Amino acid sequence: MWPLLLLSFLALSTIIERAWFWSKILTHDREIAGRVLEAARRDWDASTEIARKSSNQPIGRFLYSALELESPDPEVFQLALEASADEELAVMRRGEKILEATIAISPLLGLLGTVLGLIGSLSSIRIGDLGTDSTAGATLGIAEALISTASGLIIAITALTFYRLYQSFVGGQAKIFRQSGNELELLYRKGRMWQRDRQLPSGTLSPSISEETP
Repeated sequence: MWPLLLLSFLALSTIIERAWFWSKILTHDREIAGRVLEAARRDWDASTEIARKSSNQPIGRFLYSALELESPDPEVFQLALEASADEELAVMRRGEKILEATIAISPLLGLLGTVLGLIGSLSSIRIGDLGTDSTAGATLGIAEALISTASGLIIAITALTFYRLYQSFVGGQAKIFRQSGNELELLYRKGRMWQRDRQLPSGTLSPSISEETP
């Protein structure tokens, strides 16, 4: 039971920390992405400033990683987004290893405790004692031994529930990153084409994608 208690403490700490982490970002990610992309259609400087002010959120840091670059090539712009996405998603997956270990080890530890308890209880029973009052202590010992299995299963089920929940959050964030990153990259490539077609100086980027049509 002591190893199970340690695992339950680690799992509970991870669950609470991740719950606090997700509660701060789930309600703002789509709003921030929408504001940055909407501004990018009109003014890249305004879009960059919005992303910079939102750098306390993963989606803000993700978009700002590319917007802060000085007139990069489209390939560099794309690589900046991909590198930032990998870094942010790695932070979102923090604690998964602890929950995975808890899910795998807790039932085995519970089963081990039960087996050891059964060995201790049954080893004190003699054939001649079967059916007599002297086996009452062994019966109680067997019941106590089963507690470890039940505890291990409860800990594993709880950890698995939150593990799957947090994985779904990571999957949702990955989808938002992919959609917003692709749209921002498309807007940037259109701006570069606008710049090239009009032979503007290299530091000038179309402030408004809507100005592509003469």
